[in-house]
Amino acid sequence: MTEKAPSIDLAAWLQTPPGAHLLAWEQAQVDAAVADLFGFHAVQLGLPQLDGLQANRMPHRWLAGRDLLCEFDALPFESASLDLVLMPHALELAPDAHGLLREVERVLRPEGRLIVFGLNPASLWGLRQKLGHLRRRGEPYLPRDGEFLGYWRLRDWLKLLSFDVEAARFGVYRPPMRSEAWLERWRWIDGVGSRWWPVLGAVYFIQAVKRVQGTRMIGLSRNGRLAAQKAPAVALNNHHNKND
Repeated sequence: MTEKAPSIDLAAWLQTPPGAHLLAWEQAQVDAAVADLFGFHAVQLGLPQLDGLQANRMPHRWLAGRDLLCEFDALPFESASLDLVLMPHALELAPDAHGLLREVERVLRPEGRLIVFGLNPASLWGLRQKLGHLRRRGEPYLPRDGEFLGYWRLRDWLKLLSFDVEAARFGVYRPPMRSEAWLERWRWIDGVGSRWWPVLGAVYFIQAVKRVQGTRMIGLSRNGRLAAQKAPAVALNNHHNKND
C-alpha cells in the first residue's frame, strides 16, 4: 500500500524558512503596489499573515476572515462598490477559483484594481512539490491545500472577465531548501533569476484593472464620494478604518 504524504496548511508553512522568505517578498511587492492606489473601499481576502493594506490610504479597509465574516465567493458588497480587492493565494484555496474571480469582478467598480499572489507551479519549488506528490511520501515542500494556478492560465481568465493586466512579476528564485542557512547562501540567485529566467520564480504577483467598454471615468473624486455614501456598512470590526 502506498504511503500517503502528510499535509501542511498555508498558515503553518508560512512560519517555515522558505515560507518566511516568500512572505517577505510578497509584503514588499504589495506595499509598493497599493501605496498609490486611491479610492474609498479596499478588501483583502484572507491570509492575515500578510498585512496587504497597511501602505494603502483608503479610508475603509477590511480583512475578510477577521474584520469581515463572509464567504469569499459571496461577498456582502453591492456590485461595483469596491476600489481594490487583494487576493493573496485565495484562488489556490477556493473550491471554484473561476467563480471567485467572477464574484470579485462583480464587486469591483469600473477601473477598480485587483491584486493576486500565487505560487508558481512552473518553478523549482513547484517541480519539487510535483515530484514529492508523485512519490507520495515524505513531508511536502509547499502547502498541499488547494490547487496551484499557473500564471498564464490566470491571465487568460482575467482577459475573459475584461481585466487588463497592468503589472506582473515573479520572485524568489532560490532552490527549494528547507533551512534558513541554505536559503541565505543562495540569496544571490534571486537577482540572477529575475534577469535571466524571470517566469520561473516560486511566486508571482499580478495587478489588473477592471475595464468596462464604453465607460469613461469622469469626476472620479465626486463619484467616489457618492459611492462611499451608498456603500453598505458590512464590517464587523473595521480594524483598518483610518484617515491617513
